[in-house]
Amino acid sequence: MSSLCTGIGWRQPHERELLERRPALAFVEVHSENHFAAGGAALAVLERGRALYDVSLHGVGLALGSAAGLDAWHLDRLAALVARIDPVRVSDHASFARAPRQPGGAVIHGNDLLPVAFNRSSLDIMVANVQQVQERLRRTILVENISAYLGWADDSLAEPQFFNELAQRSGCGLLLDVNNLVVNALNAGRQPVPSATAFIDAIDAAAVGEIHLAGYAELADIVIDDHGSRVHAPVWQVYRHAIRRLGPRPTLIEWDTNVPALDVLLDEAAQAQSVIDAHCKVAA
Repeated sequence: MSSLCTGIGWRQPHERELLERRPALAFVEVHSENHFAAGGAALAVLERGRALYDVSLHGVGLALGSAAGLDAWHLDRLAALVARIDPVRVSDHASFARAPRQPGGAVIHGNDLLPVAFNRSSLDIMVANVQQVQERLRRTILVENISAYLGWADDSLAEPQFFNELAQRSGCGLLLDVNNLVVNALNAGRQPVPSATAFIDAIDAAAVGEIHLAGYAELADIVIDDHGSRVHAPVWQVYRHAIRRLGPRPTLIEWDTNVPALDVLLDEAAQAQSVIDAHCKVAA
């Protein structure tokens, strides 16, 4: 039987219940930026949780693909949080958010996960930024594939190739978001399961350090990665393929909007664990 691999997000509505019930979880994940203050109640409660669980720090603001470079204040606050919490993993997204308001002007933060072009120039920028983060934190980080609602005319690298070369050149790992693969395929009019499994087959298995699962919202003309519902059937199907190819990996149930009762999250985590357990039983 496999060891416990699944976790859930550490969310304020569940903090007291998690501390009291102490359900069996491999880890909890928090959004790094929510704990950048030097003190306060949120950080104090997280430290109580850290005494019970491994913590994975997942950021949304490093903007690793930004040609304007990294925000020094943001990186300093992240380094302080890493030193204080000693997380089991640190991750952020393959996106950009920082750019000058006008040529040569002050750099502003777009407060969004904007997609980078998959080309050599973007790869060089992201390699340099990732290496800077890793040198500052004195540890490797994981970089997540994002849900993107547009592409770039100068894309010249396949997305899996981009991530494979990023990992090889920078030494980082990959946070594989299965839900994002399915969302991107649906919005591109592709069959979601074959498209997502082809991505997984093309990536370097050794680089994958964590997997994310989440729900999405199907609107009239677009699918939104809203993390507001149970994991959909195609995502579970792709996840089973991922575990067969990659083996057991730490797996997070992401739920950020319309946050349900804790037991709903624990049930989703148990389903992910059952996929891992079934794979290990067959492989034994």
